[in-house]
Amino acid sequence: MARGPLNHEEARQYHKQGYTLVRGMFDKREILLLARAAHEDKALDNHGYGRADGEGGIVRLALWNHPGQGIYGMFARCRSIVDSCERLLEGEVYHYHSKMIMKEPRIGGAWTWHQDYGYWYENGVLFPLLTSVFIAVDAATSENGCLQVIPRSHQLGRIDHVLVGDQAGADRARVDEVLKVLPLVHVEMEPGDALFFHPNLLHRSDQNRSERPRWAMICCYNAARNNPYKESHHPRYTPLEKVDDSAILEAGLKRFNDDPSDVAWLDPARDVSAAGLAKKDPK
Repeated sequence: MARGPLNHEEARQYHKQGYTLVRGMFDKREILLLARAAHEDKALDNHGYGRADGEGGIVRLALWNHPGQGIYGMFARCRSIVDSCERLLEGEVYHYHSKMIMKEPRIGGAWTWHQDYGYWYENGVLFPLLTSVFIAVDAATSENGCLQVIPRSHQLGRIDHVLVGDQAGADRARVDEVLKVLPLVHVEMEPGDALFFHPNLLHRSDQNRSERPRWAMICCYNAARNNPYKESHHPRYTPLEKVDDSAILEAGLKRFNDDPSDVAWLDPARDVSAAGLAKKDPK
């Protein structure tokens, strides 16, 4: 069963470094059920779409706004995750969106350097009172395109973002200067590990040049008191009903009799996080 919410030291690490890595947040049974559900889910495959990475590769992902009652929703709504996010953000949170990143062997694209708040800012979210949870479905290594982070970069505040391929990327000249004074860390993870990270943490990933897939589910949360001032393709405040961690296995075991994909899929045409940056594109 999921190991429970973040402890005091893990929360302290998050606020100091901009992220905290929790080994074994989910056990082998839970993560195997998630992996099997995702790989066999035709709806996930049908709703997947690609984004050019500006380096000749394509990042494939599927994104949804509301978590639903299936196994994806049980991961996003379980107390180990939601209580952790509420501790980090010091109050009630709601589900902003989740996505499955599907980096296939040899063809999975890269993500350019960016801050999540660099484009959530465009959605009318006034404060960076959000957090993301990266759940490793497959092992993530340097060879297959694990996440790379710059510790303490969340202290820089929001950096200007422009379009890089189809992605919103942080001003590269500024990132290059940041890398002269702050380290770069490759966050290698095993299935079931979870990385909690700040919306202003600079992060990226390389293309998958290995023979192994690198799938990951990322759940994003906004503080209830940080309700966006305008409508966008991601939801305004919607109460989130937590579930006990045991609900993951319960949902997984009945997943093959019920629809696993009762989530609010986001139409790729509406995924316009980078659209507001088009006017800043220097090309």
